[in-house]
Amino acid sequence: MSLTLPAGVQLTLPVPAAASEILTTEALAFLTDLCRTFEPRRQELLALRRTRQAEFNAGKRPDFLPETAAIRAGDWKVAPCPADIQDRRVEITGPTDRKMVVNALNSGARVFMADFEDSTTPTWENQLTGQVNLKLANARQIDFTTAEGKAYKLSDKPAVLFVRPRGWHLPEKHILIDGQPISGSMFDFALYFFHNARTLLARGSAPYFYCPKMESHLEARLWNDIFVYAQKAFGIPTGTIKATCLIETVLGAFEMDEILYELREHSAGLNAGRWDYIFSCIKKFNRDPDFILADRNHVTMLSPFMRAYALLLVKTCHRRGAFAMGGMAAQIPIKNNPEAHEQALTKVRADKLREVTDGFDGTWVAHPGLVAVALEVFDREMTTPNQIFRQRDDVTATAADLTRFEPRSPITEDGLKMNINITLQYLGSWIAGVGCVPIFNLMEDAATAEISRAQLWHWIRSPKGILEDGRKVDMALFRALLPGELAEVRAEIGEARWNAGKYEEAARMLDVMTADDEFAEFLTLPAYAVIP
Repeated sequence: MSLTLPAGVQLTLPVPAAASEILTTEALAFLTDLCRTFEPRRQELLALRRTRQAEFNAGKRPDFLPETAAIRAGDWKVAPCPADIQDRRVEITGPTDRKMVVNALNSGARVFMADFEDSTTPTWENQLTGQVNLKLANARQIDFTTAEGKAYKLSDKPAVLFVRPRGWHLPEKHILIDGQPISGSMFDFALYFFHNARTLLARGSAPYFYCPKMESHLEARLWNDIFVYAQKAFGIPTGTIKATCLIETVLGAFEMDEILYELREHSAGLNAGRWDYIFSCIKKFNRDPDFILADRNHVTMLSPFMRAYALLLVKTCHRRGAFAMGGMAAQIPIKNNPEAHEQALTKVRADKLREVTDGFDGTWVAHPGLVAVALEVFDREMTTPNQIFRQRDDVTATAADLTRFEPRSPITEDGLKMNINITLQYLGSWIAGVGCVPIFNLMEDAATAEISRAQLWHWIRSPKGILEDGRKVDMALFRALLPGELAEVRAEIGEARWNAGKYEEAARMLDVMTADDEFAEFLTLPAYAVIP
C-alpha cells in the first residue's frame, strides 16, 4: 500500500509493514489537519505550564480560581453516558501489546483502558502496532498464540475499550510537520478515532478515551475542541465521544469543576490518578523550602492531602452527574509465596473497600488476577450500576486541606535505596521498549517511577531532606549508593532480563538528571530521545 505524504510532512522512520493499514494516506491527512489546527494552542498551554511553575518556584500557593467561581457555583450537569459504560465498577489498565489486549478484554473487568502513555514505551513500532491491535480488537478479530502454542481469542462479552493517548507534553518525534515533531496526544487520538469510530458506532458503542495529566481547564477545553473537530469531520453528532479525565496533577485538583464543565458534552467523569498526583505535588513544590514527603511507601491514600483530593473528586463528580473513578491497585499476584500473596490481596481489598464506601463508581487494577478481588468488593458494597446518587454534601476540602502534605517523615536510607533501585529497574526496561514493569511485587509504570526519581532530586536539594539517622541526602550519598543498587538490580532480575534491558544506560541517565539543578519535568522526555 503506497503512502502519500501531505505537503510539509516527513517521516523519520519507515512504517512497519504490519502497520501499513494504520498510517494510510487518508489517516495521515486527517492527523495533519488536526495538528495544523491545534498545535499552536498546545504550545501556548505548555508555555502556561512553565509560567505557573515559575510562580510556584517564587512561592505562590495553589488556590481555586476566582475567575471561574460562577462555574463552581452553577447548577449544571454533564451529558448522560451511553448504556455500555453505565457500570464501570472494575477497570483494568495496561499497554497495547497483543497479549495484554486479549487478556485484559477477557479479564472480566467492565472496561479495559488501553494505554499509549504511562505503561507503554512510545517506540515507533509500539505505537503503530498498538493501533493495529486495537483496530483488530474493535473488529472482534484479535487473537494471540504464545511461543508454547497456547491460543487466546476474545470472549463473547469482552470489556469495553477506552484508550489513553499520551499527555500534552509528549511529542511524536517520528512525524514532522514543517520541520517540527507533532503532538503524541494528537497522533494517538487521531489514528484511533480515524480507524475505529465508525466500527464502534455500528456496534452501538462509541469512541471512549482517558485524557491524562491535564493541569488546567484550558487543557480540557483543547481536548473538547479536538473532539468537536473530529466528530464534525466524520459527520458524527457532537457528544458521541466520551472521555474520562485523570486528575493526576495538584493543579487539576483545583479545577475539577471547570474540567468537567469544559467537557460537559463529552465527559465520562474523572479518575483519581493517585501515583502521578503524588509525583505532581513533589514536582510543583520542589523549590518550596518547607515542602517534604516521607519515603514513598508511607504516602498513601489515607495521607491528609490524598484523602482530601479523593473525597473532593467524588463530591465534584456526583454533583455534576459524572462518574468518579478510583485509582490503581498496583499489586500483582505473588505465585511463589502464598503468605505474601494473601497479604497483597488484603491490601487490595482494603483499598477497594475505602473507594466504594467513599462513593467511587469504579476502580482500577493492573493485573487480570486482581479483577475478581476488586469485583468482589464492589459487587458486595455497590448493588447499583454506579452510585452517582451519593452526593457527598458532607465533604469539604479547602485549599489548605489539599496542600496538607503529610507524612513528612520518616526519610530513610532504605527509602533512598528503594527510590534508586525502582528508577533503575523501570528506566532500564523503558529504554529497552517495555513500559510496564513488575518490581517488588508491584506493577510499576512511568507514574510510580516518577515519584522515586523526583524524591531523589528533591531530598538532595531540600533543607528538610535529612535521613532519620541525621545524615543529609546529597549527591555524594546518592553516588555512593548508585553502583550498589545497580548491582542489586542485576542480582534481583537475573541475567536474561539484565541483558534484555539497558540498566547501565539508565544509571547514567539517572545520575545526569539527579545532578542537574533544573528538574526534568518528566522522566520520559529525556528518555524518549534515546529510543527508536
